[in-house]
Amino acid sequence: MEIRKMGVVGAGQMGNGIAHVLAMAGYEVLLNDITQEALDKGLAHIRDNMERQVSRGKMEEAEMEASLARITPTLTLSDLGKTDMVIESATERETVKQAIFEDLAPHLLPHTILTSNTSSISITRLASRTDRPERFMGFHFMNPVPVMQLVELIRGIATDEETFKTCKAVVDRLGKTSATAEDFPGFIVNRILMPMINEAVYTLYEGVGSVISIDTSMKLGANHPMGPLELADFIGLDTCLAIMNVLHDGLADTKYRPCPLLTKYVEAGWLGRKTGRGFYDYRGETPVPTR
Repeated sequence: MEIRKMGVVGAGQMGNGIAHVLAMAGYEVLLNDITQEALDKGLAHIRDNMERQVSRGKMEEAEMEASLARITPTLTLSDLGKTDMVIESATERETVKQAIFEDLAPHLLPHTILTSNTSSISITRLASRTDRPERFMGFHFMNPVPVMQLVELIRGIATDEETFKTCKAVVDRLGKTSATAEDFPGFIVNRILMPMINEAVYTLYEGVGSVISIDTSMKLGANHPMGPLELADFIGLDTCLAIMNVLHDGLADTKYRPCPLLTKYVEAGWLGRKTGRGFYDYRGETPVPTR
């Protein structure tokens, strides 16, 4: 099946990045969000990122304008029903995602493939709430989408082979690399990454090291480009906590128990870069550890 028109639900950090790479690959994109402000902000972010690519010689000005012209914003979710594939990239809450797919259902074309950019929620369970579980997949991009090369493709228990092949062809057209994951909590990347971040928070919580010493140790001792606490702030501490809870609930193993300090930061609203404070305070010129 050839995919020509794509729908993206959510114009936030992940959604606008997904719309960006789809448009650059030549797809017509309908970008949906619930407020005009969110759409305007998402489109401005896409333009800023594309202008940065132009300034670095990675794309031509004409290519940028053509790509931007392929993105159509809409506040009406049902508009996305006329696309060949929908990529849901709303907030990481299962009830929200289920409501989106239920609202889309009456408007979908018979052949439309539904996908979710979820980082941890069961694809099988999301698919079971739709009228097309065989045409439903996990389509997990990494952040920031225009830069990161990996896309996790997650089959639900009912996903058919044609749907998988179609989604893989989209990843190939984007110039990215796919990794196939089974539908278990956290899939591959977050099953490995989030417990490491959680353990770094425990290391801070128990006083083994400071924020700076923990991040420096992993950057220089394990050759990580970013320390785990800095990375947690970049991802969003609320997202990290949500994924750890999915791992803990879904696998019933105490090794996935979220660190109480991570929970405390989220309760305080210190969610990382997006709120100005997390394990670092970003409100000044230079980030300063908050603990």
